[in-house]
Amino acid sequence: MLNQVESPRKVENAVYNTIVPAGTGWMRELLPGQVLRIVDLEGNQAVDTLFFDSENPEDHYSAVATITAQKNIYLTTGSILRSESGKELLKIVADTCGRHDTLGGACSAQSNTVRYSHDTLFMHNCRDTFMLLLAQHGGNYTKRDLAPNVNFFMNVPVTPEGNLEFEDGISGPGRYVELLALRRTTVLISNCPQLNNPCNAYNPTPIQLLIWNK
Repeated sequence: MLNQVESPRKVENAVYNTIVPAGTGWMRELLPGQVLRIVDLEGNQAVDTLFFDSENPEDHYSAVATITAQKNIYLTTGSILRSESGKELLKIVADTCGRHDTLGGACSAQSNTVRYSHDTLFMHNCRDTFMLLLAQHGGNYTKRDLAPNVNFFMNVPVTPEGNLEFEDGISGPGRYVELLALRRTTVLISNCPQLNNPCNAYNPTPIQLLIWNK
């Protein structure tokens, strides 16, 4: 069952509002108490996302710590996203999609060739977007800081045999997820350009990002 909870926040009260085109990325720090909304504007768009403790950048989001603490492999309203050290970075406070992936990881040139074909090697991918944004952000981050990420809106069911399947999304136009920053947290997003599986309905689309203060 999907856990869908709407937000009381009004778009006109947001202190930040931007559109991130398909295949591009975004990186910004959230202050404690700020809320970030990620909007799937057209539906079925995967949004690969990483989080870092801004005061200790090597302490990044941990899928293992998050899954272990909540005893659930999916994220939804009430989920607390934790770092490698176990710190609470953010909490999902609203979610009109209802379920988000923690296991599928980010596409890369290498994974594309393994999963699909060698001629996909030069296709744009989320790892490249992550690396570009980290390089532009300064010297605090390197490729060592790329960890297993959250895939907001992405549908990755686990089979009875323990395998992962990339399936058509469960999101829709205008659905969103909101995250409350519990500490200074840097957010790194790749608005996924993947064309080889149905995570983007084979048609990557833009997303909207909004931020509210306390």
